[in-house]
Amino acid sequence: MFAIVIAVLAAAPAVAGTVHIAMKDVAFSPAKIAAKVGDTVEWANKDFVAHTATARDGSFNVDLAASKTGRTVLKKAGKVEYYCRYHPTMKAEIDVSK
Repeated sequence: MFAIVIAVLAAAPAVAGTVHIAMKDVAFSPAKIAAKVGDTVEWANKDFVAHTATARDGSFNVDLAASKTGRTVLKKAGKVEYYCRYHPTMKAEIDVSK
């Protein structure tokens, strides 16, 4: 019986999480995160100017006015570098695992 419970738990899908990133003082905070495929990344623009979170590989582009939030779901594993199109020195990365 115990082996059956373990097999069922091992087969159960992992629960996706949400990772929060702030856009503040013309920077992403934190600038480096780890996440998993299926996780949601939520950006909160805490600046008084618009920002984007634009993936260099084209996998997402979140455009946020001041004081707004936006999100994307991570769909594939790998390192994703992203930046703000309005402020190209704003750079960050997500290490996405399976």
